[in-house]
Amino acid sequence: MKLSGKIALVTGAGQGMGRAIARLFAEHGAVVVAADLNLEAAQETIAGADPERAGMARAVNVADSGAVRALFDEAVTRYGRIDIVVNSAGIGSFDTLAETPDESWARVIGVNLTGTFHCVREAVRSMAASGTRGSVINLSSTAALNGDGPAHYCASKAGVMGLTRSAAKEVAAQGIRINTIVPGPTNTPMMQGLPSEWEEAILKAVPMGRMGEPEEIARAALFLAGEDSSFMTGQNIAVNGGMAFI
Repeated sequence: MKLSGKIALVTGAGQGMGRAIARLFAEHGAVVVAADLNLEAAQETIAGADPERAGMARAVNVADSGAVRALFDEAVTRYGRIDIVVNSAGIGSFDTLAETPDESWARVIGVNLTGTFHCVREAVRSMAASGTRGSVINLSSTAALNGDGPAHYCASKAGVMGLTRSAAKEVAAQGIRINTIVPGPTNTPMMQGLPSEWEEAILKAVPMGRMGEPEEIARAALFLAGEDSSFMTGQNIAVNGGMAFI
């Protein structure tokens, strides 16, 4: 029960890594606020948790700063504070560089990078206001390291790593820790939608020869959320089967 009594807000909690993280946190004693663009999916995540720590499920578009602020305000009003924030919400696209429409670029950057910024900003505001020595965990991607992916996706995930470093230094003295998990190919709905030839090429590039599982990413998040990582901030932690190094 590493997170007993903690309040954790997880975006992208409706599926994949976000769902695995939300459920593992609940197993370890946290009350979980599950946020996702798909409310029904977020509710299903909460339904799989211990009823005593089910928390609440809410629909939110992280690219909308007003919606993010309302989510945090509601969570603080209901629970008094937020101890842990995990920014797992993210989207992908198969656009090639030359054929990327402005709208696609704006959407991917808007969710993956700007959306993460919105949530980090609200996390810092709420933790500072309540005097909470909290943990913020962002999710990037190995694509940010090796460029294996569409330009807007790689750029957005690289931006998350830079955001983490800057924000972590700024708020470290307040006892707020901000770190990033950098997953490799993971068995999530996003990866399951890849063309078969892309999947084969990706697996050949993973020294361990397989995809990761959402639960493996969740265990890294549990480490960063709790006291086991109390002297870590501004770090980018690779969980990618040896595909790339930081």
